[in-house]
Amino acid sequence: MKDVYITKVSKYLPNSPVDNDSMESRLGVVGGKASKARRIVLRNNKIVNRYYAIDDHGNVTDSNAGLAKKAIEGLFDENFSADDIALLSAGTSSADQSLPSHAAMVHGELGGSNMEINSPTGACCSGMNAMKYAYMAIKANEVPNAVAVASERVSGWLRGDLYEDDVAHLSTLEENPMLAFNKDFLRWMLSDGAGALLLESEPKGDLNFKIEWMDGYSFANELEACMYSGSEKNEDGSLTSWNEIPTSDWTKKSVFALKQDTRILGSNILVKGVESMVRSLEKHNMTVEDIDFFLPHISSYYFKDKLYAELKERGVEVSWDKWFMNLDQVGNVGSVSVYLMIEGLMATGKLKKGQKIWLIVPESSRFSYFNALLTVC
Repeated sequence: MKDVYITKVSKYLPNSPVDNDSMESRLGVVGGKASKARRIVLRNNKIVNRYYAIDDHGNVTDSNAGLAKKAIEGLFDENFSADDIALLSAGTSSADQSLPSHAAMVHGELGGSNMEINSPTGACCSGMNAMKYAYMAIKANEVPNAVAVASERVSGWLRGDLYEDDVAHLSTLEENPMLAFNKDFLRWMLSDGAGALLLESEPKGDLNFKIEWMDGYSFANELEACMYSGSEKNEDGSLTSWNEIPTSDWTKKSVFALKQDTRILGSNILVKGVESMVRSLEKHNMTVEDIDFFLPHISSYYFKDKLYAELKERGVEVSWDKWFMNLDQVGNVGSVSVYLMIEGLMATGKLKKGQKIWLIVPESSRFSYFNALLTVC
């Protein structure tokens, strides 16, 4: 079995950063009225800048596949180009289309030579799934190198005009405020971007990350769906697919909008996340004292203190000086966020050989988690 190293990291964030006062004009208002949820959500998540693949005039500037291509191009130099990629593993939760696969579309945008492709789907964990497939392929000596890329263009799902028919048929803010909040909540949480990693079996240059292990956990056997799209959630927690819903109701009920069941989010997302971390610590015979940097992907700074408290409650408290996050400056970019944290930590200049970096990524869609350990080398 081969060792696996991240030898290069790249990111692409489209257009100029969008501040809190500008985001509603960029995405569009719903029903001619400013959102009642926006200020509440922004006060809690503490994000101050994010990026959209939409310009100041409302025009789309990049496809999801296009964002991924630009991030991958940041890995290229005189010794490595699209022609040299052996495996492309591309994760997203917001593909431009149902078919062909997202990785196929990224390959089509990128060009280069023939290569193996892999398209993990899902929500935030899809970026980690992309990385794990690339990691396993190199470890098993199937390919000499692999590019793992995560990209999101959720702004297309967050535009105000997608909700207009819903508002016209149901005054949700007055008649069902929880339903309205669930539909409006994610509009002020998510944003666009892409990150890419080059994985190889030998370190290159002055700074690399050895991937020690990657552990995935799903709690879908215990918990119902929390974040969903292309479906309607029923009273019993089950989902009715879009293809079972009359087409006349698709816009009336915002069937294809992203929705979050906030009632079950807070009571489960941290508890199960820390449970997954405890399992990985025990599995790999580690303690939190072995960790030099802790990179948790959280959707909102609202969860930061609560995550710390849950870690402490479970006896795996990670001191604040080990935490690194850049959510406030780059936004919550879903599957891309962990890639952006790795890139951001590299940019601090604080890394030293031998340091251990713990990654933890939650996915609220039906409560999945990834833990991983990197060693600076």
